[in-house]
Amino acid sequence: MMRMPQRPYHHGDLRTALLDSAERTLRERGTAALSLRELARETGVSHAAPGRHFKDKQALLDALALTGYERLAQSLEAADDPALPLEPRLTALARAYLSFAVRNAALLELMYARKHDTDLSEQLTSAVDRSVGSFERLISDAQRRGEIVEGDSERITLVAAAGIQGLAAFTANGSLDPEVALAGVDEYVHHVLHGLKPR
Repeated sequence: MMRMPQRPYHHGDLRTALLDSAERTLRERGTAALSLRELARETGVSHAAPGRHFKDKQALLDALALTGYERLAQSLEAADDPALPLEPRLTALARAYLSFAVRNAALLELMYARKHDTDLSEQLTSAVDRSVGSFERLISDAQRRGEIVEGDSERITLVAAAGIQGLAAFTANGSLDPEVALAGVDEYVHHVLHGLKPR
């Protein structure tokens, strides 16, 4: 009797394949549906193979958050132009952030859950700073150039960024159409910078 070959233990780039599959599962079915055994099955490797890259589900979630922050950082860095005046610069960053949020709502939720973990790895801490720190660096630059009020740049950034994150949350829960949210970024940034009082 001929024996069927076992599924291969090795994969071309197993770590990447597992993360891609995990992100798909996260998007379609949420964090609770993630399982290393299920990912192994979907990827076509033995159930023990993922253990070479992720010791447990938490390690997988950390890796997913890290890749999310790295991709967000790349998007924000590509959108940022320090030579621009404040309003178009902030608008470009806000649009890049919101675009990422629209495309990756479940991943962004996971990223923020990991951001508040006290056991953040150095790699994840650095990725968080590269991405979310973009807004604080923009605010600090604008303060140095006299474009906005002086004060605690972290608190001012929180005010500006909270609304952008609010738009992202509204699109994620279906309260706001993503296209409407993206189309309104210019107006949102204008209101943040100039206020709502008639002029």
